[in-house]
Amino acid sequence: MNLQVVISTPIVSVDWLHKHQEATNIIVLDGTINKVFNTSTYQIPKARFFDIKKRFSDTGNAFPSAFPTIEQFQKEARLLGVNQDSAIVVYDDKGIYSSARVWWMFKAFGFHNIAVLNGGFPEWQKAGYQIEPMTEYRGVQGNFMGQLSTEHMKFFEDVEQASKQKTHTIIDARSSGRFQCEVEEPRTGLRMGNIPNSVNLPYTDLLEDGLLKPKVALEKAFYMLAEKGDAIIFSCGSGITACVLALGATIAGYQNISVYDGSWTEWGTLVKA
Repeated sequence: MNLQVVISTPIVSVDWLHKHQEATNIIVLDGTINKVFNTSTYQIPKARFFDIKKRFSDTGNAFPSAFPTIEQFQKEARLLGVNQDSAIVVYDDKGIYSSARVWWMFKAFGFHNIAVLNGGFPEWQKAGYQIEPMTEYRGVQGNFMGQLSTEHMKFFEDVEQASKQKTHTIIDARSSGRFQCEVEEPRTGLRMGNIPNSVNLPYTDLLEDGLLKPKVALEKAFYMLAEKGDAIIFSCGSGITACVLALGATIAGYQNISVYDGSWTEWGTLVKA
């Protein structure tokens, strides 16, 4: 039976994925960051490793996890067998962390039939569903065609202007300790600080036991900082957890949202205190 699915929500449960695993267009991506291929490491059955750092970042950029070109993203997505009619579910090993970055990148390249797995690999294991040793994808290449949606990503000049002219609400996903300069940055040599005129919403505030909080709780978290129609830029340390805020905001009904690719690593390096 040629059963295909269309994903209508930004996030799906492990029960949903288990139920739809055999759909002919389902592709499960493991978006765990800094994961090294190892057959002693486990994955969701038939998952394909989406290597954010090495395959889906501009490694020539001075800053980590930099947004790739459309040519690079398209090539690497095809090598993972991604097609125009694929339905993608992406997860990571922390619950919801780097998987949101994968989801956001696909959206930035014009692909929307994708969702984050709520709770990720830990929730899949907790449910008792089958796992298998990590396997490298060697199947047929896909026909994915990228189309850049420029409104999804912001870069240094965009954020510099937004900060000075207050055209956007800039929301920082880092911990309050980092935002308030109470703890050192984890990146060696990076100064403490925050982007002028930005506000703080730690990405962890949107999660509970590794799961994204219900829509009502997400709406409340964002309502304290921005109206539904406001233009918003999400930032973090290096553009990863800002996408968790983008995920939560999307579910909460915000539409005019974007992610600052370089985030504090770039800003704190280029702009001296």
